[in-house]
Amino acid sequence: MNTNPTTPQTIDTRDFVALGLNDIAYVRPDEVEGREVFAVHAADGTQMAYFADRDVAFAAVRSHDMEPVSVH
Repeated sequence: MNTNPTTPQTIDTRDFVALGLNDIAYVRPDEVEGREVFAVHAADGTQMAYFADRDVAFAAVRSHDMEPVSVH
């Protein structure tokens, strides 16, 4: 294994997909039945929830010890 910090390292595809899976959730505007909502997705794209309010979506993510990130 090369430990030189200036040498690029490779990451396995499965490890890349799982990167941030337990740490980050993405919040983006969406529409459900004609209503604007805020969808929460896991880092791998899996939809986890909808909320009527962006701040509530962020609070819900934080309450699960994850960092919310806006996606537009």
